Amino acid sequence: MINAEELSSLRGDHPLDEVSKVAEKKNWAKDGEPISRNYVQQPPLIPHKIKGYQINLKFNKCLSCHSWKKYRESGATKISQTHFKDRDGNDLAEVSARRYFCTQCHVPQANAKPLVENTFKPVDAVKN
Repeated sequence: MINAEELSSLRGDHPLDEVSKVAEKKNWAKDGEPISRNYVQQPPLIPHKIKGYQINLKFNKCLSCHSWKKYRESGATKISQTHFKDRDGNDLAEVSARRYFCTQCHVPQANAKPLVENTFKPVDAVKN
């Protein structure tokens, strides 16, 4: 069991009722080329802002550019064929419900400082 004195918060030693330093503003990557991946099976990162994108049961803003019907005219990357399979591997006519909420796996890239030390190195197989 961990002792309470051994724990440290990412916000530092400030009590919750005190004001901590203001969080730094994140500068999201501008619309651009796809961002290279760091490991095998990594979902592609989103190379543009998505603030205000609506993704719910009735509408998915991502599909307005990335669907197979619209990717050519928008110049976007089309979604993978893997997104049209159910969990049993059956092919579907529409995006699978388990792949519909894009931001469960895909995230925009930001130049934020890491919250914890990271010594991760990409595998050679995915290096550009």
